[in-house]
Amino acid sequence: MSYQEKNITVSLVTHLLIVGYYLVNLFQMHQAGGLVSTRVFSLWVIVIAAAIIINIIGSILTNILLSIVHAIKTGTEQEERFIEDERDKLIGLKGIRASYITFSVGVLLAMLTFVFGQPPLVMFSLIIFFSIAAEIIGDISQLYFYRRGF
Repeated sequence: MSYQEKNITVSLVTHLLIVGYYLVNLFQMHQAGGLVSTRVFSLWVIVIAAAIIINIIGSILTNILLSIVHAIKTGTEQEERFIEDERDKLIGLKGIRASYITFSVGVLLAMLTFVFGQPPLVMFSLIIFFSIAAEIIGDISQLYFYRRGF
């Protein structure tokens, strides 16, 4: 696995954990009698903050661990160079495109729920869900393109 693939994998795992936490809490709220605005707003803050903080910490820890493993393998203290070439940039752009498409479709579906008479909290909860789902789809597409060799 390349450096970029390892970082994408860390991002994918953190996003999957966050969306799992979000869905579990959202379904528990729904089972308890519906969406309560104060609980939904606090859940949104937790999910958005966790997505940012956990991804940053995960990336830093991954870089540290990769450097330690590289030093142990080579037996030197020379730092490993993480170079990003045109192929990496193209794969990143394709992942961003998949994320944007997923998010756009999700926003459209969220707006349709509002049009068909659902409360605004449902619409905003779906927008938060599709924002995380878009990141997951983007990560999966990037891993696919790295594995495919394109």
